[in-house]
Amino acid sequence: MSMTMIILLTLKLSIMLNVVAVGLLSTHQDALYLFTRPRQLLRSMLAMNVIMPVVAASLAAGFNLNPAVKLALVGLAVSPVPPLFPRKAIKAAGESSYPVGLLVAASLLAIVFVPFAIDVLGNVFGHSVHVPVATVMKVVLSAVLAPLAAGILLRRWLPELSHRLARPVGIIAMALLLAAFVPVLLTTGKAMWSLVGNGTLAAFAAFIIAGLAAGHLLGGPAHRDRPVLALATAMRHPGMAIAIATSTFPQQKLATPAVLLYLIVGLLFTSLYLAWRRKQQPTAQKDRLAA
Repeated sequence: MSMTMIILLTLKLSIMLNVVAVGLLSTHQDALYLFTRPRQLLRSMLAMNVIMPVVAASLAAGFNLNPAVKLALVGLAVSPVPPLFPRKAIKAAGESSYPVGLLVAASLLAIVFVPFAIDVLGNVFGHSVHVPVATVMKVVLSAVLAPLAAGILLRRWLPELSHRLARPVGIIAMALLLAAFVPVLLTTGKAMWSLVGNGTLAAFAAFIIAGLAAGHLLGGPAHRDRPVLALATAMRHPGMAIAIATSTFPQQKLATPAVLLYLIVGLLFTSLYLAWRRKQQPTAQKDRLAA
């Protein structure tokens, strides 16, 4: 087995364990949370699946970007939330129902939405592209639904054990992620650097800021829900975006480095957003007490 294969398997295992760790602290009610709240589901999908594809298409058309960057933007815009999203969102919101429910709803809807959206965006840009439903379903099942279901079922059957396992499983997942991601960054660093310029960083920054703003504004009246939707709208599933890029334009070798560059930019801006949110929380609490 080559080193590349080992790194990829380690990365996939870390993502699966991270979702299992979330499932160990969740219930089936959390997973179905948004399906019992149609208005909140509609707002969430409007932010993620309508606004962001429009933003990506506008940036791709308005900037003189490398084709790989355009491809990455489009792939990211139609991808569901990343499997690593719930832990950060739960920490920001202080509860798990909406983050876990959004992860499940977005993943299930992606099976139908991603192929449809790629067809539409392909026609807009004059390309005949197609992403098989099976490709999307494979990513969604292996990276999200199956490990989440495993964690939820274990909590239902063995609640005390699942509670004890959640933290160590999450720590192992993050350790494996770092062990896999650092070599990936080192091997693709030169390719990522080659994409810097011609508005690439500005386009990624605009995409992420638009996602944070759309999610924050459409997050609803509940103060704790706004950062959840903001993070979900701005930070999309990199594995799905790479799968879309490699299945539609396999000759475009810089698409994966472009997605990784987006992750770095996204980490910066989401960290700034969460820092801003933490400063706003005391003010929001005072307003609620005054009311």
